[in-house]
Amino acid sequence: MSKRILIVDDAAFMRMMIKDILSKNGFEVVGEAADGLQAVEKYNELKPDLVTMDITMPEMDGIAALKAIKGTDPGATVIMCSAMGQQAMVIDAIQAGAKDFIVKPFQADRVIEAIQKALG
Repeated sequence: MSKRILIVDDAAFMRMMIKDILSKNGFEVVGEAADGLQAVEKYNELKPDLVTMDITMPEMDGIAALKAIKGTDPGATVIMCSAMGQQAMVIDAIQAGAKDFIVKPFQADRVIEAIQKALG
């Protein structure tokens, strides 16, 4: 069975790019969220195998959402998505329990590599 993935990014274009990469590589995108609050709600509702989480978003940022998800499900698998120059935030995210991170603009092979590694 294909792995179920939740995509979280405030930019619809970025969600579409990741969805396209994942779909072409046999993953099932079960949901999308545009901010951290939606991400936590969708995670609890959908129980995906993995979440791709943008760091900088309105309402609740990706690190706060990561901590909230990890709070309800310590075994959650989350990969952070960051723009260049967000190294400090990436370190915070890894310390908060993120499995890996991918940098925008996305390179398909790196996205798939990170997801396969995280799902191990």
